[in-house]
Amino acid sequence: MEIRYSRDPHSFTRMNTTEIRDEFMVANLFAPNEIKLVYLHVDRLILGSAVPGLKPLTLEAGKELAADYFAQRRETGVFNTGGDGMITVDGQEYKLGYQDMLYIGRGSREIVFSSADAEQPARFYLISLPAHQNYPTTRITKNQANAVALGSKAEANERIIYQYVREGGVSSCQLVMGFTELATGSVWNTMPAHTHERRSEVYLYFNLSGDNVVFHLLGQPQETRHIVVRNGQVAISPSWSIHAGAGTSNYCFVWAMGGENQAFSDMDLAPMVELG
Repeated sequence: MEIRYSRDPHSFTRMNTTEIRDEFMVANLFAPNEIKLVYLHVDRLILGSAVPGLKPLTLEAGKELAADYFAQRRETGVFNTGGDGMITVDGQEYKLGYQDMLYIGRGSREIVFSSADAEQPARFYLISLPAHQNYPTTRITKNQANAVALGSKAEANERIIYQYVREGGVSSCQLVMGFTELATGSVWNTMPAHTHERRSEVYLYFNLSGDNVVFHLLGQPQETRHIVVRNGQVAISPSWSIHAGAGTSNYCFVWAMGGENQAFSDMDLAPMVELG
């Protein structure tokens, strides 16, 4: 498990492009026949992937968690961006197709990932956060998610936000998770930008075809930087940073948050005139 520590907003302004990418982007997350995990000291969030092939992959705690098993004191959301797959939690199998998600509650002892077809493997993306209570493991499909249409063609940000784990939906301790799908011709994922001092957020960009990229913005509103993000890569946003971006085509991204509350609307807006 890779460990990453948290940078403060003042030293961030002195970082070069390579340093910013090394700390705030995960470039090579998905690897065949592997589970890869990155432990962030931003809200003690773990992000990771599982790409099972011919053999199933079992999620282990590792010494970094000082736990008997991975979900002993954690909850986890798993989103499938690949072929059909299965996640078996304590002997109960859950089938996940493309854009299906599984919420795995605290206390789940055995978590096993597998693919229906090794030639077209599942690409499981996972987010895990500390949890203080047990909530039931629940499968959510795209059709079951709460869909919110935002933006417009004129502003090049027409999009639908699919909320999977949220207040009023699938219950969790602190995880809030879903994905956003941009319409053809739209490229901005959020603008005006915002921060939320009470929560961190991470984006997994996917459905970027060919050589298309997203210019992901981060930093405090008056002192912004950008990183170039490609398909299957993750951008990390601590609570003090904006998280917005524009692509060279439309795309999708999985968003996940953890912190002090689960209020989706709890945002500190950054007016366009204040961006720098």
